[in-house]
Amino acid sequence: MQLLVSGINHKTAPISIRDRLSQKTTEIKKELKQDLSKNIFKEFFILSTCNRFEIYLYSEKEAKARNYLKQHIYKLLENTLKGHFKYEINDLNDYLYQYHDLQAVEHLYRVAAGLDSLVKGEDQILAQLKKQFREYKEENLTASYLNQLCLEAIKVGKMVRTKTKINERAVSISYAAVELARDIFGSLNGEKVMILGAGETAELTLKNLLNYGVEGILVANRTYSSGQKLAAEYGGEVIHWEEFKDRVEEVDIIIASTAAPHTVLHKDDLLETVEKKHGPMFLIDIALPRDIDQNVEELPGVHLYNIDDLKRVIDKNLNLRENEVTKAEAIIEDEKYNFQRWLRERRCVPLIKEMRTDARSIKEKEVKRALHLLQNSELEAEEIIEQLGHRLLNKLLHQPTVGLKELAIENGNTRDDQLEAVKTIFAVGEEE
Repeated sequence: MQLLVSGINHKTAPISIRDRLSQKTTEIKKELKQDLSKNIFKEFFILSTCNRFEIYLYSEKEAKARNYLKQHIYKLLENTLKGHFKYEINDLNDYLYQYHDLQAVEHLYRVAAGLDSLVKGEDQILAQLKKQFREYKEENLTASYLNQLCLEAIKVGKMVRTKTKINERAVSISYAAVELARDIFGSLNGEKVMILGAGETAELTLKNLLNYGVEGILVANRTYSSGQKLAAEYGGEVIHWEEFKDRVEEVDIIIASTAAPHTVLHKDDLLETVEKKHGPMFLIDIALPRDIDQNVEELPGVHLYNIDDLKRVIDKNLNLRENEVTKAEAIIEDEKYNFQRWLRERRCVPLIKEMRTDARSIKEKEVKRALHLLQNSELEAEEIIEQLGHRLLNKLLHQPTVGLKELAIENGNTRDDQLEAVKTIFAVGEEE
């Protein structure tokens, strides 16, 4: 196998280095395409995301490929990163990792499975791998080997997520809020939500709630235009900040994420609402300092969660994901050796093609001879067919028989393992 990978990721390099390589992906790709046309290697693929930059190469000449990786790729990346090392004594060796052959296969499988990600089991990397592989395949920059590797990596990524719970449970503030809401309401279909503030986290939480069936959105923000923009994007209604306390009885979920220096929603504001409502109220306070007075929890049916509560949910879920890593690694271990088996089988492909070409040539000549005899000979058709079978048998087995005898003569005594190999190839002694 002559598979090589060289790269950096969030564990080995700071964001400034990763950003620089990401910005230069097109230029690096162009230079690699020129080397591909010179037949320095056979295939290549770049996986570039915010957390990693990796170059995968396949070559039929291992020594040449390794030399290219150590010298040319190293120099290419080093030149790209000039002026971006934190200290003058730093060089690319401080950030770069390199894997060969089966190690490279295992590495890509771990990447696809989300084991090498900032958050274990995240799904984004698998989508990025699919997209970028498709681009390289369409440009014919990958062929049999890297195509198979990427397809197998994508399959392994899906398999890990199906057979383990590594991507289950929330590991972000916005998803944790949705998880808690579903625990309280069961189904979120038809529930109504109010957003206090128009920050990024509040918007993400709203988006995730909508994905689970929440309907009806009220947006209240001190800057009316910002609230108007958020409401328009998600099909909601914007209300003036001064009105939001009068409208809380219309909703089931409140997401508070303002930049106010003090609490904006208190127990007294909800007394009348709680008396009128028959179902629960879910309050998500993701502001610092807090937007919602802790005393609202004293009201029946009111469930308040702040950012610390959500982080506790996330920590618990991250621990659950970590427990699934061993299962995921076992899957990767099995699939890694399946790929190695495929590679070994591929080594036989040129020989198999030659064998089939030779056999086809023999068949065509003998069939042509038999057809000629059928038209011009006085022999019976049955006799001609018998001759055809006999001649095919002799000609197809002639060279293997000669080769087996030569093997025995050259080695003095043919070893048992060599005889067993011949028996396996020709399926000698196997029952039909």
